[in-house]
Amino acid sequence: MGRGLGAIIPGDNSSPSTGLSFLPVDQITPNPRQPRLQMDASELQGLAESIREHGVLQPIVVTGDPAGGNYTLIAGERRLRASIMAGLESIPAVIRQVSEQERLEFALIENIQRADLSPLDTAEAYEQLAEEFGLRHEDIAARVGKSRESISNTLRLLRLPPEVKKALRDQQISEGHARALLGLTNSAAQLAVLKTVLEQKMSVRQTEELVRMMSGERPQRQARREPEAEIREIEERLRGRLGTRVSLHHGKKGGSLVIFYYSDEELDSLVSQILRDS
Repeated sequence: MGRGLGAIIPGDNSSPSTGLSFLPVDQITPNPRQPRLQMDASELQGLAESIREHGVLQPIVVTGDPAGGNYTLIAGERRLRASIMAGLESIPAVIRQVSEQERLEFALIENIQRADLSPLDTAEAYEQLAEEFGLRHEDIAARVGKSRESISNTLRLLRLPPEVKKALRDQQISEGHARALLGLTNSAAQLAVLKTVLEQKMSVRQTEELVRMMSGERPQRQARREPEAEIREIEERLRGRLGTRVSLHHGKKGGSLVIFYYSDEELDSLVSQILRDS
C-alpha cells in the first residue's frame, strides 16, 4: 500500500472496490480509548523512515462521517503518528462504524496481537472493558484471545502500590517480578522487596523465594537426587536375579534393601530362592 497502492488504485481519495480511502491526516483525531499510553520515540522514527521509503503498508481503521470529513482513529495510532512524522498529507484507511466499546476492543486487540502493549496498559484496558461495559473476565478473554486466568492475573497488577507500578512501567522490573510481589498482601512489604530487588538486581525466581520467606512459607524442597549409576546397576542385577522390583537405599552409614512381592505365591518363591542361594 502507500505509494504502491497509489500506483495500483487511481485517484487519491477513495477506492470503492477495495473499501479503502485516502484520508487527510489533519482530519483524523486520535482514539480517546487508546490503551497504550507510551510509545517508543526511536521506534516511531524508524517506522517514519520506513514509510518514507515504502509507504504505509497496512491501512489504519477509522470511524466517522465521510460527508463531514471528521474521523476518529480506531486502530493504527503508530502508523498515523509515523506518517505525520514522515510528512504524509494523507493515509490509507478503512472506515467503519463502531460503538464506544468496539473502539476500545479494536485498539486493545491490535496492540496485544503486536505484543507491544505494556502489562499495566493492558490491565487498565481490561478494567475499562469490565467496569464501563460490564464484561466478565470470560467475555474479555473470548474477545482478545486469552485465557480467563490470564485476564484475571493481569488485572491483579492494578492492586500494586504506585511505586511498584512505576517500576514496572519504567521497565525496572518485569511482569514476573510484579506478579511475585502480589504474593505479599502488605504494601509496605511489597515496597521493601522491591527495594531489595532493584538494589541486588534479583531474578524473578530469587524474588519469588524472597516473597515466600517474608510470607512465612517454607522453602521449596529440593528435588530428590537421582540414584547413582552404581546403585542403579545393583538394583538391575537383583531385579534380574529375583524377577521382581527391588529398591536399594544407600546412605553414608548403611541403608536398606526393599524387595517387592505381589502375592503369597511370589513371596514363597522369593523366600525359597534366597534361602536356597544362601
